[in-house]
Amino acid sequence: MARLKDRYYAEIVPALREQFNYRNIMEVPKLEKIVLNVGAGRDAHENARAVESAAADLAVITGQKAVITSAKKSIANFRLRAGMRVGAKVTLRGDRMYEFLDRFINIAIPRVRDFRGLSPNAFDGRGNYAVGMREQLIFPEIDYDKIDKIRGMDIIIVTTAKTDEEGRELLRQFGMPFAKQGA
Repeated sequence: MARLKDRYYAEIVPALREQFNYRNIMEVPKLEKIVLNVGAGRDAHENARAVESAAADLAVITGQKAVITSAKKSIANFRLRAGMRVGAKVTLRGDRMYEFLDRFINIAIPRVRDFRGLSPNAFDGRGNYAVGMREQLIFPEIDYDKIDKIRGMDIIIVTTAKTDEEGRELLRQFGMPFAKQGA
């Protein structure tokens, strides 16, 4: 079993039950899924291999095959047609989700240059957290010599929390390095 999953049931659930006065263990918020999304941007229009390269990077990072996403609408200003391939995404659940979160918090985030903490305000109002990374090189699985272009990615952590405060505390218990409020 994943290390963070063990920690969740052994330490985090009792701490959250005490802090928020949950009567039932099923009320305690938990991780539902983690979605990683990479957009190929203008590069997808000019280079046909850009989307495959982004999907391959995601597969190496997560250990799971990426799904290629396509545009839903045509937008003339962006030279975009409906059905055009524009990016890739991966949805992680279960043990892979916990193992990815563990690697993200303990290995990838410390490798970010000039890191001052993640924004504690990037919650959506329902306890879900979204963070954007500027480059895929923060993950040790990516070989610098084999990438064709540095791409950013969005990482969305979906929880069962009802409020942002509950979601923030859940992620803080997991070890998410939030910036201090007012810093």
